[in-house]
Amino acid sequence: MGQFSGGCCWSFPILVLLGLQVPVTLARAPRGEALQHGQSGTLPRFLEEPIDAYIIKSNPIKLRCQARPALQIFFKCNGEWVHQSQHMSQEHTDVVTGLKIREVMINVSRQQVEDFHGPEDYWCLCVAWSHLGTSKSRKASVRIAYLRKNFEQDPQGTEVPLNGMIVLHCRPPEGVPVAEVEWLKNEEPLNVGDDGMISKKGDHDLIISEARLSDSGNYTCVASNIVAKRRSGTAMVVVYVNGGWSSWTDWSACNVRCGRGVQKRSRTCTNPAPLNGGALCEGMSVQKSTCNTVCPVDGGWGEWSEWSVCSSDCDRQRSRECTAPEPKHGGRLCDGVALAAENCTGGLCTQNRKLLHDAKPQGVERTSDVALYSGLAAGVVTVVLLIIAVTLYRRSQSEYGVDVIDSSALTGGFQSFSFKTSRQANPLLINSSMQPDLTVSRTYTSPICFQDSIDKELMAEHALLDPLPDLKAKGATERAEYHVMAHPQTFPRGLAPDYREVAVGTTLGRRGKNLFTPRVFQTLSRPLHKATAVFGHAGGRLVVPNTGISLLVPHGGIAEDTTWEMYMSINQEDSSTVPEDGAEIFLSPAVTYGPPGLDLSCPIAMTIAHCAEVAADNWTIRLKRQIQDRWEEVMSVDEETTSCYCLLEAQRCHLLLEQPGRYVLVGETLNQEAAKRLRLAVFGSPDPSNSLGFTLRVYCVDDTPYAFQQVAVGERSRGGRLLEEPKIMLFKGNAFSLQVSIQDVPRLLWSIKPFTTCQEFSFSQVWASNRSPLQCAFSLERYSLSTSQLSCKISVRQVTGEEQILQIYASVVENENGVAPFFTQSDCTITSQTGSKAFKIPSSIRQRISATFDTANANGKDWQLLAQKLHIERNLGYFACQESPSSVILSLWEAQHQDFGDLDSLASALEEIGKVQSPREAATLSCSKEDSELTKLGLPW
Repeated sequence: MGQFSGGCCWSFPILVLLGLQVPVTLARAPRGEALQHGQSGTLPRFLEEPIDAYIIKSNPIKLRCQARPALQIFFKCNGEWVHQSQHMSQEHTDVVTGLKIREVMINVSRQQVEDFHGPEDYWCLCVAWSHLGTSKSRKASVRIAYLRKNFEQDPQGTEVPLNGMIVLHCRPPEGVPVAEVEWLKNEEPLNVGDDGMISKKGDHDLIISEARLSDSGNYTCVASNIVAKRRSGTAMVVVYVNGGWSSWTDWSACNVRCGRGVQKRSRTCTNPAPLNGGALCEGMSVQKSTCNTVCPVDGGWGEWSEWSVCSSDCDRQRSRECTAPEPKHGGRLCDGVALAAENCTGGLCTQNRKLLHDAKPQGVERTSDVALYSGLAAGVVTVVLLIIAVTLYRRSQSEYGVDVIDSSALTGGFQSFSFKTSRQANPLLINSSMQPDLTVSRTYTSPICFQDSIDKELMAEHALLDPLPDLKAKGATERAEYHVMAHPQTFPRGLAPDYREVAVGTTLGRRGKNLFTPRVFQTLSRPLHKATAVFGHAGGRLVVPNTGISLLVPHGGIAEDTTWEMYMSINQEDSSTVPEDGAEIFLSPAVTYGPPGLDLSCPIAMTIAHCAEVAADNWTIRLKRQIQDRWEEVMSVDEETTSCYCLLEAQRCHLLLEQPGRYVLVGETLNQEAAKRLRLAVFGSPDPSNSLGFTLRVYCVDDTPYAFQQVAVGERSRGGRLLEEPKIMLFKGNAFSLQVSIQDVPRLLWSIKPFTTCQEFSFSQVWASNRSPLQCAFSLERYSLSTSQLSCKISVRQVTGEEQILQIYASVVENENGVAPFFTQSDCTITSQTGSKAFKIPSSIRQRISATFDTANANGKDWQLLAQKLHIERNLGYFACQESPSSVILSLWEAQHQDFGDLDSLASALEEIGKVQSPREAATLSCSKEDSELTKLGLPW
């Protein structure tokens, strides 16, 4: 190939181009042309070779070659010559050397690449000819570019502590060419490697070696090549800070002036404060310790000395000392004189021509006056100090609460308990394995429960709370008339009876027009739990502690210059009363609020805890009201009505009611998958009749705070201790019984009463357990007094259903210091709040929100949008019938957020609504005098 022939011409071999035989004959060129083509004896040299290329979508690509000296250039793809007609060639002269340069291009289409099936990628190269021979270029591959949609691995959100390591994995989608990866933080490109803390591993994974608070955010992995760009799912990274305790404060002064008292010290979880969901500090924030203040000892006079010898002045003296006892520790000095003198001649001795008894009285009288006045002053000071001491003592007792004034606590010392506050641990739980805080000798850390003075007063006057046995009793009539006259526009204080004893239509004393006239039914009983308070125009809140029951009286619901004494109660007979329909069961306590005849301009909001498992639609739940001795249906929770409103949550139900009375939630199952929540608890106490005995009592009660409180109160009275954190169990309405068994009892140390290791409750007992708490007991006996620990398991299971295991590790030895079992449920009395402190939303802001949303707006910013943003979207017809729909919606929001609420959810809803308002409205609202308050709350105006 390329051989020079000695004749007048020389020729190339025959090329086979696309199956065609094309002879190429090159005549001997003139000498000048041969020199231009470089006939001086060099092979072709490529100035430009074809490069690798990617076909994007359906666009063909161009491959290009340049060579000199070259008479011809052809492409060869996949081992086959490209037809000459597909070549595009041109020739030009190099201005420097004067030699001609030949350039050739071809197009490669997507179809050509897809039709090629070979062991390697589609490739092409160039072959250039000169007079001396041929030269080949490099191979250039041609591939179809693509990038798939789905990432092989999306980054996952994570939570890391401060200074921890953050690793976000990302595997981009498959693609040609391989995709490049970059990271976005909060939609902004992340500069990797700038500060040395952020790096990438394997060009994909993002690593932050030491997390900072500023590293919290939303991270996105972005993969891109020449075809497309893909975004991964967003990974939320939270850098949290676990709380740390500050240093202990100094011990406070002893709370009593004399004798045994209590002093305390505290610390705060601020070093650092928990942030972004970090764990709360473990342990106690307040320590209490007993203290003994030395009591002051008032001085007392000793015996008088013997009279001295009569002096020349005709007097004699005697003395005494303040040593019986001596004044100590700030005690008072002795009252009176330490030296006494008298005439020793019976007045017969004279001095300065006067009888001695005539000369002496001036000094004696003067001394007596001083002593008299000194005694009177000391007495006044003593009385004042005594009053101040009594006042301070009472205040200190009130400050420290019932846990301090409890005689058992004072006589037995204090016991330390430690619990993790980042979880909602049960305050009744006693764990014998917990170690005491060794920083003080004895500490006491139970919650302080403040008694309600008003309730104490009402409890003392039990005759006013009990149903009146004789409506014509003189004392009751006089008391009622007296209270009405004392405040003609106030409901008679102390005469708010249980609603069961009052006729539904009875009107109570309002504006002094009617006296209270109760009507007694056959069943009379005093409520076990009752909250009472006097409310006015400002409204307020009633709470029956530890029962999940509360009542919200909205601001403005009571007319101005009018007050009502309202009450809310749970009665003992409610636990044994059942609906008339046998298919229904109680899901909540029966709650009464009143008084009858209560006149409000807007509905009250009542919150009741229930035990139904409402995650699935397996129940028909109804609200019923008791009329005399019958329960009548008010509404179904799924029903839309204008008479009342019901918002059902997982564990609570919020009701908007307008008629006082007794209400309860009942349920009827739709299928066997319907379930109610049971709370399982194990209490234990030594057997009083057997020093070696120990009794475990297992309770299965409805999962409502009220039901569990009843158990806790009973156990406290018998000295029981909660041995294991209560657990929740779902009990299905499939007619199967409940079995309770004790397992893994150490047989070498303990014996159990025969035939009691497994006990069973029938389905009907458990399903209607609101009648009385279900309880089974296991009697154990240790073989030796040296055995002080008990470990076992309690299994509670429904036949063919769910099982719960309660692991018991308990000390069976009674507390040596005599501290009463750690209960709080029954320690608290009724609480109430009135006025602005009862509400989360300030009154001025509430009025402004109501005024804004009660009026229709062109942008659709009305009360319906407010309800939608607050996730109150059902039964809007009820709110439409109210005088101020927005105010009622806010009352419902208050009831929902009474326990943990802040204004974040409300502020977020208002912020979303604020986005649709016009600039003119925003300018008008910004001029309001309450903007500062709204800004503090994060509200959008």
